[in-house]
Amino acid sequence: MQKAETEKQACPCPKPSIILPHSATQGSEERTTVARIERPKQKLYRGGCLCGSIRFEASGLAARPHTCSCKMCQRHTGALTTAWVEFPREAVKWTGPGGSPSVYRASSFSSRAFCPACGSSLGAIDDKPVIALLLGTFDSPNRRELRPTYDSFRTGRPRWWHVSVEP
Repeated sequence: MQKAETEKQACPCPKPSIILPHSATQGSEERTTVARIERPKQKLYRGGCLCGSIRFEASGLAARPHTCSCKMCQRHTGALTTAWVEFPREAVKWTGPGGSPSVYRASSFSSRAFCPACGSSLGAIDDKPVIALLLGTFDSPNRRELRPTYDSFRTGRPRWWHVSVEP
């Protein structure tokens, strides 16, 4: 019996989360049932363009949510300040009937993504394996983890334009 217990401890397999006794018994041995506990679901974010042709699903960690007022972002969106959040490229799937967005090579390190049908700006597809999505394209942009935590290029804003970011 001790050998069996030692082998159990040495097993490299993950231990079941919970072992529940089964009500039925056979002889003197009690049967056990392993209850599966679901892992927390990975966060999923959805969004898309104005006409619905380009849709996306982004999963996992929403990184570096921030606002930007640089001239490139202003011209890309037509807004004085944009709000962005980044995801690893492999975590973003283009799901709408229009497939992937069209892109415009805007700089030496990034392309800007937009819908070819309605012209909506969707984000930036950087050369590093990152896709930065515009928060205005999300179906639920009020989620806590999407809230911008810092500003970029504040000096690009007109003096009368004020943006509040909660760190």
